Amino acid sequence: MKIIGLMSGTSLDGLDIAYCDINDGHFQLIAAETYPYDEQWVKWLSTLETATAYEYALIDVELGHYFGKMVNRFRHDHPGPVDAIASHGHTIFHQPHLGLTTQIGDGDAIAAETELPVVFRFRNLDVALGGQGAPLVPIGDRLLFGQYDVCLNLGGIANISYEGYNQLREAYDICPCNMALNYLARLVGKPYDKNGLMARNGKTNADLLAQMDNLDYYRQPLPKSLGKEWFVSEFQPLLDTKGLILRDLLCTTVEHIARQIASAVKGRGLESMLVTGGGSKNKYLIARIQALVPNCRITVPNADIIDYKEAIIFALLGYLRLSNKANCLSSVTGARIDNCGGCIAGLVPRQH
Repeated sequence: MKIIGLMSGTSLDGLDIAYCDINDGHFQLIAAETYPYDEQWVKWLSTLETATAYEYALIDVELGHYFGKMVNRFRHDHPGPVDAIASHGHTIFHQPHLGLTTQIGDGDAIAAETELPVVFRFRNLDVALGGQGAPLVPIGDRLLFGQYDVCLNLGGIANISYEGYNQLREAYDICPCNMALNYLARLVGKPYDKNGLMARNGKTNADLLAQMDNLDYYRQPLPKSLGKEWFVSEFQPLLDTKGLILRDLLCTTVEHIARQIASAVKGRGLESMLVTGGGSKNKYLIARIQALVPNCRITVPNADIIDYKEAIIFALLGYLRLSNKANCLSSVTGARIDNCGGCIAGLVPRQH
């Protein structure tokens, strides 16, 4: 089945589009592109959690139309048959303890623009079943990247996935990653700290590192997940610490991320790690992780997998939803049962 996967992450890099040929346990990435958000979209998406209900509803629909237009642009440049679109959307609220998770980018608007069936709202059923609704990627890690002992994604949030005891997949959000590093880089007008150069030239502040490491989230049991609300209320105030220069803030944040990842990996007998997401291009961060887990071989794959792994896996989740197969693992999220999440806008495509 040929499916276009869409991913918009918390780091606000842009909309990732991956055109994939998916079948059971196998995929081919036919083409992929990222369409960066302009300043207006970054402003809307970074502040929408404090907007009015009217503004929220309006941006939800407008983002769906924008996604659809970007898919049409992508298909013009990469023509070929498409059975469906699978869209993660853009997360605004994620508070599963309240039964709440919202990803905007209305699926009906995407379907109207593209005239293709759209699978969206992947997280809501799992949350309704008592789960975290996140992370969703681990089933793709198992089916598509099972040759690695552990999959680490360094996106806006760092998350991990591995086979736990009794062959049950375990996964969770570890800590903020690019969400924090990019927040700091933007203070000096840069979208990100390229290769971690600013962080590499800084010094770790022991007091700030201790405050970061002592946040309550890190003591919570699994399953657990993070959202932007937690970052804004718990982590961002630590980044706004007065009296520290930017490169020291970046260096301390990188060290915190590496330490939390090392804590997640150590003692589990994990010998090979696939690292993807934008943070895998941060050479200083990768070096610090490898230094703290010397017995686990880190693999940073080719650029297409780094940049588009999540979009590829959402294409897989759409394939599983359209095939009426489980696409969310209760061992990961804590839901009552494995489930097949996702709403479908438009007509169900013919099966091939």
